[in-house]
Amino acid sequence: MHATSTPTGSDAPERVNDFVIKLANVNGTGSASANTLLMKSVFRMGIPVMGKNYFPSNIQGLPTWYEIRISRDGYVARSGRIDFMVAMNAETYAKDVREVSPGGYLLYDSTWPRPALLKRDDITILGVPLARICNETFQGVRARILLKNIVYAGVLGALLDIEIDVMRALLGESYANKKSLLDSNVKALELGYNYAKEHFQCPLPLRVTRMDKTANHIMIDGNTAAALGCMYAGATVGAWYPITPSTSLMDGFKSFCQKWRIDPETGKRNYVIVQCEDELAAIGTVIGAAWNGARSFTPTSGPGISLMNEFIGLAYYAEVPAVIFDIQRVGPSTGMPTRTQQCDLMLAAYASHGDTRHVLLFPNSPEECFYMAVHAFDLAERLQTPVFVMSDLDIGMNDWMCPDLKWDDAYIPDRGKVLGKEELERIEKFYRYFDKDGDGIPYRTLPGTHPKGAYFTRGSGHTQYGGYTEDSTEYQIVLDRLKRKFDTAKTLVPKAVFDGRNSASLGLLSLGSCDGAVREALDLLRRRGVPIDYMRVRAFPFGQEVEDFLACHSQIFVIEQNRDAQLRSLLMLETAVEKAKLHSILHYSGLPMSSSVIVEGVLAAMPEQRLAVGG
Repeated sequence: MHATSTPTGSDAPERVNDFVIKLANVNGTGSASANTLLMKSVFRMGIPVMGKNYFPSNIQGLPTWYEIRISRDGYVARSGRIDFMVAMNAETYAKDVREVSPGGYLLYDSTWPRPALLKRDDITILGVPLARICNETFQGVRARILLKNIVYAGVLGALLDIEIDVMRALLGESYANKKSLLDSNVKALELGYNYAKEHFQCPLPLRVTRMDKTANHIMIDGNTAAALGCMYAGATVGAWYPITPSTSLMDGFKSFCQKWRIDPETGKRNYVIVQCEDELAAIGTVIGAAWNGARSFTPTSGPGISLMNEFIGLAYYAEVPAVIFDIQRVGPSTGMPTRTQQCDLMLAAYASHGDTRHVLLFPNSPEECFYMAVHAFDLAERLQTPVFVMSDLDIGMNDWMCPDLKWDDAYIPDRGKVLGKEELERIEKFYRYFDKDGDGIPYRTLPGTHPKGAYFTRGSGHTQYGGYTEDSTEYQIVLDRLKRKFDTAKTLVPKAVFDGRNSASLGLLSLGSCDGAVREALDLLRRRGVPIDYMRVRAFPFGQEVEDFLACHSQIFVIEQNRDAQLRSLLMLETAVEKAKLHSILHYSGLPMSSSVIVEGVLAAMPEQRLAVGG
């Protein structure tokens, strides 16, 4: 054990259920299992917790980090501090040591002492010979590498007072049908736990204790939740081309279909999943299936949207429903595939050439990924147009604590304006693109319903009656109607969420996964005497409530995770807001946003406020 001036005993200030653990490892060494074990054990103790995985895009060998935030107040964003570092990667020791907040702790494998890299007088350094423990106990190189992670999980269990019975139970669930693996993992866990109990004063002042704040909650990632939403929405066709970070969404949908979409009597699959040769083929498959009446979708990311542009324009102009899940990642080009951003807003909003506008939904959590997935299919069919669900890697691939997902068995899918056989028989003639109701949405038919419902779907110029045209007036009538339909969409998309009293002159406006950081920042700013309102945009086009929020605040901070202020640009293009009102707070490192970025950004624009609070 390497001790410093920071106390490890009862004299150190306590931090109970409110701290951050960061685990530094090497990709491909099996650390994910140990890290998830730690996070879920805390969750099982009734304590709000959040895990964020920062991993490289190669298969193995490069540094990976896993950050666990334990927050009695239920905050889900990065806090901007590291209270306990588990430094398992020699290549990143120097960086990992620097990241620990003053008064914090660092655990390392003392099998190989590294005194030159571990010099800090303001943190407590704890050495445990993890490799030696594994080498003396287990056989096989691979087993020793994997089980070393479980040993450090056991050490943390003792140091932080995580209940070992909870940890054992989770291992039992993971290896229920693999007794040999269960036995070795439990042994490794206990080795670490007992070593810490014997060599350190346990628990540390940094510790957890039981709460009751996770009842009626689950841990789930956004891609799994979205896949479940597709299932409940009645989707039967999924087409895709693998791309990080969206692949697990289709994996989830496939697993749900294999469980619930196979006829128990005949063994017939009541679904189709197609892995296509590229993203253009995938969206083409989705459009073809939707034109035939199936609820269909594709999951992808920014590079996939780029390739899909031509067919997205076809779906917009031919008015064919399609649901596209864009799990956003860092660009440009290949960028950093395993880091998160919100950099596809402009790409998706105006995807394809010509005059196009698309409906976008912005979930803030896996919970909203589930409900918005269902809503996306209803909107796509009601509006007869592509609908994008704009998630991101942080939501999509990380486990979040969410309220239990609820479902109304009385739900009936909104198929929109679809004419059936009897309706077609009652009318003299069917005109595919005619706006009978004045809302911009025409009536459609499904193939094979009735000869009277036949029409020629085309992406070239067509009249409101469905015939080919290059007449400028007829073309303009159709384009004007599509604009009218987009205005109708404003009344159908999810409304923005407001937090405030509309009495403050300052406003925060954001979307998606920024929400957790914004809500924490909101609390911090209000505690410092800064009166401020908040609105979270949940959809594009923007509803009247967004216009009203922009109008009644003199300064609005627009918070987003991209370099070029894409949300701010959309607001300036699509609303009547004065440009001078909008101030950007931007974060685009690839890591999820922390509340400190927002607090510092707001206070930097208010020097008088910084002075007033001693900032």
